Amino acid sequence: MQLFLDSADPADWRRLLPLGFFHGVTTNPLLLERAGQPCTVTNLRTLAGEARDLGAREIQMQTWGRNLEQMVETGGKLAEIAGPDLTVVVKVPATAEGFQVARTLLGYGHSVTLTAVYTPGQVMAAAGLGAAYAAPYLGRLDDAGQDGVTTILTMHNILSGTGSQTRLLTASLRTAEQVVDLAAKGLDTFTFGPAVADQLLVSDLTAAADADFQRAAEAMGEES
Repeated sequence: MQLFLDSADPADWRRLLPLGFFHGVTTNPLLLERAGQPCTVTNLRTLAGEARDLGAREIQMQTWGRNLEQMVETGGKLAEIAGPDLTVVVKVPATAEGFQVARTLLGYGHSVTLTAVYTPGQVMAAAGLGAAYAAPYLGRLDDAGQDGVTTILTMHNILSGTGSQTRLLTASLRTAEQVVDLAAKGLDTFTFGPAVADQLLVSDLTAAADADFQRAAEAMGEES
């Protein structure tokens, strides 16, 4: 199981990464914009260092540029942020140009995620290319009137049935129930925001049990 925190806000990282169950964080230019973070290599280098210090083992950062050459150049600079304690995966949109960018970055030895994936064919192409991850957007599939869960399960079956090393990184998850449902069906790699993380963690029954444990400890234990 690999869980990622889908946020570019260090305040979210400081609250949730120390809990220890996130493998890392995923970011993109939209998330940077929402967090008020500059979309620059210099700033992403700083953010990556903070994520590492908070316990992230991997950070996924999306390349950008007006043409193929610029996207390759930026992606290469992002990949170079990696260190002995932090893996960097470069996200590339799954467009025709994006596949060319991804192929070039892979040729340089960098790790790549094909993102904004919406069709099983794109997942097949990502696997054929040798991408580390293919990231479909469940919520946006549903918004477009498609059966997002069925589509993502088809993608999962393609990868698992062929023994591909490409992992399906399910994104655009809006409820904890979606994560749990897909995990129960065999998926093991997810990225979701702080609201979903809180839903996964919170249980009134657990809180009540914890209060009972503390009451008993104080009633029957030694004074500290």
